Amino acid sequence: QVQLVESGGGLVQPGGSLRLSCAASGIMFSIYNMGWYRQAPGNQRELVARIMRGGFTDYADSVKGRFTISRDNAKNTVYLQMNSLKPEDTAVYYCNAVNPFTTTSNWGQGTQVTVSS
Repeated sequence: QVQLVESGGGLVQPGGSLRLSCAASGIMFSIYNMGWYRQAPGNQRELVARIMRGGFTDYADSVKGRFTISRDNAKNTVYLQMNSLKPEDTAVYYCNAVNPFTTTSNWGQGTQVTVSS
């Protein structure tokens, strides 16, 4: 059974930092393409960043230069380091795992990030 468990969300002031973690189980983590998405109230879920099994990374324009995605295959974990946070980064952040061979997609339960003074 695939499980993706996010952690690290919370309340932070504008300009602050948070690091999100997503621990995966039930999958061969190293072959999966991993991503972080977010969804703010009234908005569609959008891609924030992704990291392919080979290490290639891709970011939404709105977070380039502020967010960094990384993965530790030994720990079956993907991270999202978020710096210089803005109120518009407020959303529920979801971890996503995609098997590149079957295109099967799995989601975590989400973690709330609130940027407010």
